[in-house]
This record gives sequence, C-alpha cells and structure tokens, in this order.
Amino acid sequence: MEASMNLFKNNQCSKYVIDYSDPQALHFLTNRIQYMIDQYDYQHWVVVCIGTDRSTGDSLGPLVGSQLRLYDSTKRVFGTLDEPVHALNLQDTIDIIQNHYPDSGIIAIDASLGQLTSVGTIQVVNGPLKPGAGVQKNLPEIGHFHITGIVNVGGFMEYFVLQNTRLSIVMKMADLITHAITNTTCWNQNSATYRSPSIGFVDHM
Repeated sequence: MEASMNLFKNNQCSKYVIDYSDPQALHFLTNRIQYMIDQYDYQHWVVVCIGTDRSTGDSLGPLVGSQLRLYDSTKRVFGTLDEPVHALNLQDTIDIIQNHYPDSGIIAIDASLGQLTSVGTIQVVNGPLKPGAGVQKNLPEIGHFHITGIVNVGGFMEYFVLQNTRLSIVMKMADLITHAITNTTCWNQNSATYRSPSIGFVDHM
C-alpha cells in the first residue's frame, strides 16, 4: 500500500469544474485535461475508469472506458462495461499498472454524488481519486489527477440514489469526457502538436 501511495499521491490539489451542458464544455474540459497532463513529464498515460454497470449512476467510468476502447483498442485503458474496475479488483488493477506501466501517468475517472447545485458538473482535480468515499468505502487511492462526474445528490441513501440516477445524464457526461480525452496529447501521442477542439463537437441538447 505504501508503494501505491507514493506512486499516485500528489500533495498539490486544485479543482476545475465545468457543467456538462455548457455550450463550450468540450473546449474547456479538453484544455483543462491537457493542462493537467502538461504538469507532468510522463510520455505515456493509463486511463483507469472506475465503476460498474450494475448501477446506473456508477456506470460513468465504464461507459467512458468502453468508448475509449472503441476509439483505439491498443490504448492503456482499464475499466469497461465488459471488464469493470470496482471495489473488488481495484487493488489488483493498481498492482498490474505498477508492474507493467511503472513509468506512466494515471488518469482516474469515476462518478460521484454531491450537492444539488453540483449535479451535472464534471470536476478535474489534481491528485489521487479516493473511490468509494461517497458511499463510505475505504479503497486505495489512484491517479496523478482524476476526473469525476457529479451524477446525483449525495448525503442520504447513496446506494439507492446511484441505482436511481438517470442514464441520460450519465451518458452525456461520459460522451463529453471521452471526447475531451481523445482530443489531448495523452491519446494522440504521435501528434507533434496539440490542437484545441472546435466548439460544438458534443450535442448537449
């Protein structure tokens, strides 16, 4: 556990928040993810998408992972609808990354619950993700920085809330996160330069 904490923990935390329905959300989210990537010297990145398709609200991560795999099956993506990363296999996933990709940066992606005014926002945060914190689970931290989507209101009966979250909002947020990641240099590692995406790539209607 101590080794994984040293690998993933960063004491400098900063948070960037964007509403998925903002007409310029793709542009801003892509730029922020690229900014976070540029803070590190890693040539390669691993994307770890945490969650399960057994719960609508918790399916954000696996939806992103599956879409990223459709873009390019050769990329280092963990956590899909077919092969989810969840509480039972998270430590095993961390061990695999440490053994096979020790020199890679880690982007962690997960759903989260929050205040009513935060529902529908996507947060890009420097430092490791603490999965399961919203439902009182003590799981290992992961990520040099992480992306979370606030899918519903937290604070009471979290498991029930996740089960009864609208799939529509989860899918729209997953689409946005996927497209933003595929526009960055961590995905287009053979590209000589980074190009900011054109606004309007994702339909927010």
